[in-house]
Amino acid sequence: MSARDTLLDAYGAILLENGQRATTLSAVAARAGVSKGGLLYHFTSKDALTEGLIDRLDELMAEDITAMRAAPDGPSRYYVRTSVWTDCALDRTLVAVAQLAQESHTGAQEVMDRARRQWLELIRKEVSEEATAHAILLIGDGLYFDAALSGNPGSSREDAITAAELLPVVDRLLAGAQD
Repeated sequence: MSARDTLLDAYGAILLENGQRATTLSAVAARAGVSKGGLLYHFTSKDALTEGLIDRLDELMAEDITAMRAAPDGPSRYYVRTSVWTDCALDRTLVAVAQLAQESHTGAQEVMDRARRQWLELIRKEVSEEATAHAILLIGDGLYFDAALSGNPGSSREDAITAAELLPVVDRLLAGAQD
């Protein structure tokens, strides 16, 4: 892993754990195990760190969109199937950028909106009915939100439903949209 990636990981982790106010350059450097000068070599400011994290989300989203487009079971099933916390780079980056978006960071809000539009566009290509496309998107969003309710995105509540349990619902929506 590059030093730049290590710094972005540290920044994202602090955002997730403590919010934007706690993400000082010193805290990020310490978390990444580098000097503040080492951090400043890669990112000249907190704004530059934020832009780096947003750029990372754009890159990871491009990979996810490619995988979604090529999914053998189709974009809708892919979206719901992968709308679970796996603690991968996309999950961590998406939630960290969402934290920034909630704190009214314009660039973060734009990349989050772009991600949703890209996912929805692929679902729309499979499902011509607009309401059904949105319902499928919301099922995936709900799975992610449900994980967030547990207080730990990697854990689940006893009453939580799984993506596998929701895939038959997606299949019924897809079949109904074809009628």
